[in-house]
Amino acid sequence: MITALTVMETNRWLTNNYLPIKQHMKNIILTQQEIQHKTRRIAYQIYETFPDETEVVIAGIAANGYLFAKIIAAELEKISDIKVTLCEVKINKEQPLSPVHTSLPPEAYANKALVLADDVLNSGTTLIYGVKHFLDVPLKKFKTAVLVDRNHKQYPVKADFKGLSLSTSLRERVQVVLTDSEQYAYLED
Repeated sequence: MITALTVMETNRWLTNNYLPIKQHMKNIILTQQEIQHKTRRIAYQIYETFPDETEVVIAGIAANGYLFAKIIAAELEKISDIKVTLCEVKINKEQPLSPVHTSLPPEAYANKALVLADDVLNSGTTLIYGVKHFLDVPLKKFKTAVLVDRNHKQYPVKADFKGLSLSTSLRERVQVVLTDSEQYAYLED
């Protein structure tokens, strides 16, 4: 027999059953399949941008930006004959004016095409200081790539290649998970 629930019974049911589940759910904005698709598209865009290059340096901002750079590099190697050199970029995000460190010496990327990659472009602080570091070295071409662009920039920096452009509130945060077993991005309040 089906009975109608009162408003109070419905609210009690929601509180006991739905709300605890909702608290553990993540607002997924990119699934693993979507990240793979967007990364492949970015790799094609890089290939189209650097058609005459024999080598491209993909420099990823530690930690997730470097993992994203590795995924881009793997896709780029699948679709082209371009030699891909990976470089890890370490920027102190709490003190961005402190020296930037790279896993390669400047001579290794001088006079080469370079793509600076990060997982999320939030305010632009990290990306702008990464760009500043590479401007001290002569480069053939210099582009930037991000998986998610939040559109809340405080600096005049843009992503040349982006997987997803997402307008969020200032209090929301985009988190990206890039592990061997899972890849996804989610929005958290």
